Amino acid sequence: MIRWEQRLTDAGCRVTEPRRAVMQVLMNTQAPLAPLEILERGSAIHPRLGLVTVYRTVMLFEELNLAYRVHRSDGCHGYVATSPGHHHHIICRQCGRTVEFPGSEDLDLLIQQVEQRTDYQVDDHLLQLFGLCPGCRRKEIQKDDE
Repeated sequence: MIRWEQRLTDAGCRVTEPRRAVMQVLMNTQAPLAPLEILERGSAIHPRLGLVTVYRTVMLFEELNLAYRVHRSDGCHGYVATSPGHHHHIICRQCGRTVEFPGSEDLDLLIQQVEQRTDYQVDDHLLQLFGLCPGCRRKEIQKDDE
């Protein structure tokens, strides 16, 4: 937890109990959580946590690269804690489990092609993949065998 606390302090932000609660929730889940889900879980840690505080906190965490907004397969978005470095996410369509995988250099060729074709200068990107995690795939196979 030191890393995120230090990042907040370095940015001139206080490490408050509501922020601790939100970070604890994000760090203890494998699926992206919507702000209301973060509030529900975070209220058990900090009973006075409010929805506005959750929204402000996840926005701050996203700005400081402590949390990442993930577009879920249900059309909504949720938040997950980030790891150091540049990552993308693969999300299970069935259970919502999210796994990070590294990458930016793997997209360099594609980005160059897009820039050449469109005359845009790409300065950021978002890559998310959707599929079935190993556990949900096993369940699908078992269901088919029945």
